[in-house]
Amino acid sequence: MRILVMNPNTTASMTASIKAIAEASASPGTEIVAAEPQWGPESIEGHFEGYLSAAAVLDRLATFPSDQPFDALVMAGFGEPGREGAQELLDVPVLDITESAAQLAMMLGHSYGVVTTLDRAVPQIRDRLLTAGLLQRCAGVRGTGLGVLELEEDQERTVAAVVGTARRAVEEDGAEVICLGCGGMAGLQEKVSAALGGMPVVDGVAAAVKFAEAAVGLGLSTSKVRSFAPPRPKAIGSWPLSAHLPEAPGSPFGPGSGPR
Repeated sequence: MRILVMNPNTTASMTASIKAIAEASASPGTEIVAAEPQWGPESIEGHFEGYLSAAAVLDRLATFPSDQPFDALVMAGFGEPGREGAQELLDVPVLDITESAAQLAMMLGHSYGVVTTLDRAVPQIRDRLLTAGLLQRCAGVRGTGLGVLELEEDQERTVAAVVGTARRAVEEDGAEVICLGCGGMAGLQEKVSAALGGMPVVDGVAAAVKFAEAAVGLGLSTSKVRSFAPPRPKAIGSWPLSAHLPEAPGSPFGPGSGPR
């Protein structure tokens, strides 16, 4: 089984961190391939950058090398748009870390809280959970005040900020499970859980990888009956853009050969 994990931003070091937690979570025999878009924002902190990233991710998928097939896609952006487009474009299961984290958290407790980066990300995540039908059991979404790129600067400070915010989600919001609300927080779940007395802390990347393995193992994929039917053939100017670009620095793949 081969799972593609897509970092929605162009920061290669974050792609590497996301790949590491995905590999640590995967079952023996599952190969993890990680990639990022060839263009787009270095981090995503708002709707403008989110929609740019969604287009860049879809562009990357549309030009993914045909000789590098994968059995499932994990989209590693928390609360960001684009999943539905990927579900239309691809014929393999597409898992989003936002929904995967929340779904797993609801199996572990009555209510869950999300700890994310900046406060401006909170409404975007709440909207995503509402659209997915997962907001009802969300006790709250809280920001740590750290920007996405700041998460990698000082892990001790990052863990302290996440733990402090998570503790408020438990004590003030009534959360029984914590979801790490950013792909850049991948790998912090054990330290955060230990600091919170062993309460469940869900990493969305790990959860999505496990759900992807389950879907592939059961022979299931996205329904193409209506909502996620393949895009209708039509002219789109300059699309896909990455087909006309040189290989992006840090990308493990060269220019693609067209849509799957």
